[in-house]
Amino acid sequence: MTQQLYKFLLELFRNHQFFDVVAKPLAAFLSVMALLLFAWLALIVFRFIILKVVRKIARKTKTEWDDILIHRKVFHSLAHLVPAFIFHYSVGFASPGEQLHLSGMSPEVLQQVTVDYYPGLAGFLMKLVNFYFLFVAIYIINSVLNAFNDIYQTTSYSQHRSIKGYIQLLKILIYFLCAILIFSIILGKDPTVLIAGMGAMAAVLLLVFKDTILGFVASIQLSANDMLKIGDWIEMPGHKADGTVIDITLNTVKVQNWDRTITTIPTYALVSESFNNWKGMEESGGRRIKRAVYIDVNSIRFCDEEMLKRLSRCELIRDYVLSKEEEIRDYNQKMNISEEDLISKRRQTNVGIFRKYLENYLRNSVRIRQDMTFLVRQLQPTDKGLPIEIYVFSKETAWALYENLQADIFDHVFAVIPEFGLRVFQAPSGNDIREATENLRKQHQ
Repeated sequence: MTQQLYKFLLELFRNHQFFDVVAKPLAAFLSVMALLLFAWLALIVFRFIILKVVRKIARKTKTEWDDILIHRKVFHSLAHLVPAFIFHYSVGFASPGEQLHLSGMSPEVLQQVTVDYYPGLAGFLMKLVNFYFLFVAIYIINSVLNAFNDIYQTTSYSQHRSIKGYIQLLKILIYFLCAILIFSIILGKDPTVLIAGMGAMAAVLLLVFKDTILGFVASIQLSANDMLKIGDWIEMPGHKADGTVIDITLNTVKVQNWDRTITTIPTYALVSESFNNWKGMEESGGRRIKRAVYIDVNSIRFCDEEMLKRLSRCELIRDYVLSKEEEIRDYNQKMNISEEDLISKRRQTNVGIFRKYLENYLRNSVRIRQDMTFLVRQLQPTDKGLPIEIYVFSKETAWALYENLQADIFDHVFAVIPEFGLRVFQAPSGNDIREATENLRKQHQ
């Protein structure tokens, strides 16, 4: 059809003396413009029809796949094949019916052909069409891969395995092959020759794509070993990352920190360096509370009768205090230790009863996991006093709820310590020194 249009325009312009000189180039130019217009109209019509049909089908289906394909413009990209084929079968409009090599033509034949045709124009336009085919192919493949990744994200597997890095690598390979094809079209060489010749550039390519190769290997290790996935809470102090993983790509992992900043970490760094993944804590349903309160050793003493009587009124430790006191009394009698022997006989201490109180207090809390590690223990004394450590697991794993529970526990601990005759160690401040000085001054007066 385009060739017929070209011949019609050529004859039309040659019949007018004013256009006779430029009849052939003008006819060729207008034919190209008409071809472009026709291809553009075909693209619009075909895209309108196919999108209308696909959207009608998508509305009737319950699956999300077709909606994702539409959103990712897969059918938009497929529509570009129509003008590509139109160009492919129409670019020879300015060539004779039989394609002959210019080098094989006699001068007389070549002169006769060039009067009405452009023998070399078809080859030039075909190169442009081949470029267009390549760009359409890249557009289609890119849209399909993006849609495939989105479809995969709707499955349960995506919570444990991210394929974004693999898709990015596949895109790089496709772009690389398309670049080779483009150079082969420009140079008119076989693409396999160019691929073979690039073997010498392997070392250079390894240096250029070092991060990509390392990232690809790291992505495989992260995915295969289930080390990381989107939504995990990780902590990597070396990269100032402490937050939720929001994206995993071939080269980088993005972490949104709790202060809403975003840290970008090289993917291979997560394999070569250590990081904390709090996924296990979240999946276990328990978050560790490990904190100590320091007791002033000068406040630790044996319990007298008055203290035992007062502490036995506490519901949480009444049975313990009474049973322990009876056990100690039986032991002292069995060992014939007199009441006057304050050194040899066994007695309860205020810090021992305090530890038991903390244990019973936490045992009665519905917000503490009773089936996980549960310790209220003494640590080695330091220059800051005797540490009494609480080592338990909270049922609250969410950060804010966990911190509230931990604060509630230690609010109570600090408030109840004086009831046992104990004091929390605290380094002396300026007020403490002034009060001590004032007391000494009053004593001397």
